Amino acid sequence: MSDEHDTADARAETSPGEPSAAPPPKDPMKSFRGVQAGTLVLEAIVVALALPVVAQLGDGLTSLQGWLVGGVAVALLVCCGLLRFRWSIWVVLALHAGLLAFVVSLPWVAVIGVIFLAVWLWLMWLRRDVALRMAQGRLPSQQP
Repeated sequence: MSDEHDTADARAETSPGEPSAAPPPKDPMKSFRGVQAGTLVLEAIVVALALPVVAQLGDGLTSLQGWLVGGVAVALLVCCGLLRFRWSIWVVLALHAGLLAFVVSLPWVAVIGVIFLAVWLWLMWLRRDVALRMAQGRLPSQQP
């Protein structure tokens, strides 16, 4: 019951004629993390779609190869929740190194790693560009 009164009191304190507090400034890196999370989800789907290839051409799904490929796919999905931390990019790059390590036993999985490593390097270049523009105040969201 007191919550309703507190909310009503808060509404009564600001009259319609008074300007409300300015909205917080937009964080371009927050939206960029969304792009990174979407890329991780797409990559996890592609790596998971390699599991039938492992079953057919590799040692099977219950082998070490199958478990490792499945583990990388799950780890990519887990990384989506870790993107707010600065060190998460190193985890993503380590997972790509793991995909590249399959070049000996599963070269088709290593090809997936090479393609998505190129995508992530491009994303890191874009991130640096956004950070530079943000520091210079040249982003559209920073314009008056």
